[in-house]
Amino acid sequence: MKRTALIAMALAMTAATAPRALADGETIAVLTKNQTNPFFQAERVGAAKAAADMHAKALQYVPTQPDSIPEQMSQIDDVVTKKPDAIVMVPVDYKAMIAGVQKINAANIPVVNVTDRSAGGDFVAFVGADDYSIAKATGEVLLKAMGGKGDVIIIEGVRGAATAQDRLRGFKDAIAEFPGAKLVDSQPGNYQRLQAMQVMENLLQSNPNVAGVMAANDAMAIGAMDALADANSKALIVGINGTKEAVDAIKAGKMLASGDYNGFVQGCIGTMIAIRYLRHEPVPKKVTQPSVVVEKSNLGPYDVPVDQRSCPTWDQVPQN
Repeated sequence: MKRTALIAMALAMTAATAPRALADGETIAVLTKNQTNPFFQAERVGAAKAAADMHAKALQYVPTQPDSIPEQMSQIDDVVTKKPDAIVMVPVDYKAMIAGVQKINAANIPVVNVTDRSAGGDFVAFVGADDYSIAKATGEVLLKAMGGKGDVIIIEGVRGAATAQDRLRGFKDAIAEFPGAKLVDSQPGNYQRLQAMQVMENLLQSNPNVAGVMAANDAMAIGAMDALADANSKALIVGINGTKEAVDAIKAGKMLASGDYNGFVQGCIGTMIAIRYLRHEPVPKKVTQPSVVVEKSNLGPYDVPVDQRSCPTWDQVPQN
């Protein structure tokens, strides 16, 4: 055999056995819950940045109606038909979307579950945070600022949702640690700003002397903040997510603190895991973000527009 033929054969064998190149141009479908919550917008930005950093492409699928189960099911059908290389998914409902995850599994498309843990289906990994711990730590910051006493109102998320249940439990356990504090009411705002504002307006009618408000996400905290301002209430308020909007309110002294749930980072890490998995690189089965409460004293890293942030490097990703 001629020397040139031997070299060609060797190169072909090397190409067949070598790991996939860094710039493979994989397509990652990213499914999130709604267009109204800044948290999910940050998550989409993080996913797109991570994909671009790794020379891949992110395709965004977002229900036009907030948290619509039928719409996300329809989007899953579309994704399965188009067959991307992998999927990063926030289920709009952790139970109702099991059937959708099973469709993805049947199509043999790798899927990474982020933010809201699905109650069923097979996933490459789960990326999220400990809702209970973040809520408890955030609630404790509020209660300490209140001097450990006074009336408290909780604005819950979507009743029945896993994140809402865990955050509510964390808030209540924080209140239980302060004998001088009293939970006077707890109502759902469904993670929506306008609904939370309306709930807060109604609750202020019967609780005009409320000293503190714990909202299960920043969008609701901002809505409640607007209602408190209209009523000239001096109540302190905290939220969860660490969004730029909440950081701006903390800087302005309108909001006390926000638990860092960090959708941007979750979008980054979920996408990084999906691409690393496709490239046969090691990935953890679960990544849980540490519980951090964003206050005036530590808000520097969060005081950056989402589209100007950088994804963490792989060695900065918790391997748990």
